[in-house]
Amino acid sequence: MENRTSRLSVLVDPKKKAAFEQLCMEEDMTPSQVIRRMMRDFIECRLGETWKDQVFADGKVDG
Repeated sequence: MENRTSRLSVLVDPKKKAAFEQLCMEEDMTPSQVIRRMMRDFIECRLGETWKDQVFADGKVDG
């Protein structure tokens, strides 16, 4: 399991939030689970599956 110690706050349109939450519920997933998956997929698409080796503790990407 990933270490979850950072918080990300995002402002979204209330209608989009409601639709997102409904779709998450239909998939039996929490919104946080879906967002973490989307973030992981986006990062791996841009940096590759070995992205963890490229990111330092301060969050900056090597190279």
